[in-house]
Amino acid sequence: MLVTDLPVHHKIIAKLESKSITTLTEIQERTMLPSIQGKDIIASSKTGSGKTFAFLVPAINRLLSQKALSRQDPRALILAPTRELAKQVFIEAKSMCSGLSLSCELIVGGENFNDQVKGLRRNPHIIVGTAGRIADHLIGKSMYLNGLELLIFDEADRMLDLGFAAQLKLINKYADHRKRQTMLFSATLDNIELQHMTTQLTHGAVRVAVGNATGEHGDIEQTCFFADNVSNKDEILRFELNKREYNQAIVFTATREDTDRIAAILNEDNLEAVALRGDLAQNQRASIMSSFSRGQQSVLVTTDLASRGLDLSKVGLVVNFDLPKNSDEYIHRIGRTGRAGQKGEAFSLVGPRDWNSFELLKTHLQYALECTPHDEFGAKFKGFSKKKKASAKTKASVETNRDNNKPARPKPVRRVDPMQGEDIGMVPIKRKPRNTSVEPDDSDE
Repeated sequence: MLVTDLPVHHKIIAKLESKSITTLTEIQERTMLPSIQGKDIIASSKTGSGKTFAFLVPAINRLLSQKALSRQDPRALILAPTRELAKQVFIEAKSMCSGLSLSCELIVGGENFNDQVKGLRRNPHIIVGTAGRIADHLIGKSMYLNGLELLIFDEADRMLDLGFAAQLKLINKYADHRKRQTMLFSATLDNIELQHMTTQLTHGAVRVAVGNATGEHGDIEQTCFFADNVSNKDEILRFELNKREYNQAIVFTATREDTDRIAAILNEDNLEAVALRGDLAQNQRASIMSSFSRGQQSVLVTTDLASRGLDLSKVGLVVNFDLPKNSDEYIHRIGRTGRAGQKGEAFSLVGPRDWNSFELLKTHLQYALECTPHDEFGAKFKGFSKKKKASAKTKASVETNRDNNKPARPKPVRRVDPMQGEDIGMVPIKRKPRNTSVEPDDSDE
């Protein structure tokens, strides 16, 4: 479906065309039309499928075409799981709203609370934020949602994984009125808690599922290499990053300490690497993401902080230095490449500590994922063999043999102590047998 076929304001179409968006993706085509009609949406699609514009276009079109319910309250609230993703959505929303007399405000944690209060007093039409800080403003009465028209959840499953269920329920309570439209987008809807939450957040929602999150991504070439230890992983990582052709790469690690260590190693090879950790100040994290997105560095070494939602179009390679414990995180990690029809590569390093995660990942995915030794830095580790479970018949025979070998226990004998004054009924008495023979009667003689 072409963008020009959408029944939206002509200025929105012009904005999309200026971004070289002429054809809708499948998730956009299947969600935009019902959402433009005012229906609630519950949608799932793989990463990089264009979910951001799937909710931004209908939201902005409603604000342009309908009268506001309130002059002071925000008209649309977009929630994201992390500050980085919220900032990226905010940039897209601000770009779409420029020249349309619509204002946007970013409300996330880590920023000055009082400065945000001043921004809210300017009565922005659209607010993009994280659930925790939005809940703080609602409780502090610096924000009201009585006139909210659109409540949008981006990466809803991730918000629940991060423990924001209570904040989401609070926000829903403050904006609970019949004229509100809700749109919920996620990479997967398999989360049981999320399924329960959707019944509270939406009413008569249109459900859209595009593709399968656990299915094979046709635009991403995936490989796995065995590794003995961290040193072996370092050797493979340096070799592959120097050999492969890519514009930018992201390396995911399990710990914050490894981000600095690996970045330093890669900088020794002149690979222009930068580390991103969750304990950095918000302005530092924003500065790192901004410089990397502009192409000032070639490699970003990070934890799962950058695994969700971020649209970094130049990333052509993703590396799992450590496999994630959660299989869904693997899908989101490799989804940082191969976006919007572009080709990408991803490889993972599997050591003894990663083996359980690798086995769990193989059962989660709906396609084969094999691990092989590296051609240059082969490892002795080849995985752990599965322990054979004893059959029920074998277990029964073992138990029987054990029972046969045990000596028979003598039965306890009840003994009576006559000095205790027990009743005679407790003592076994041997009765004389009754004489059943009949003696002859003398009277008969």
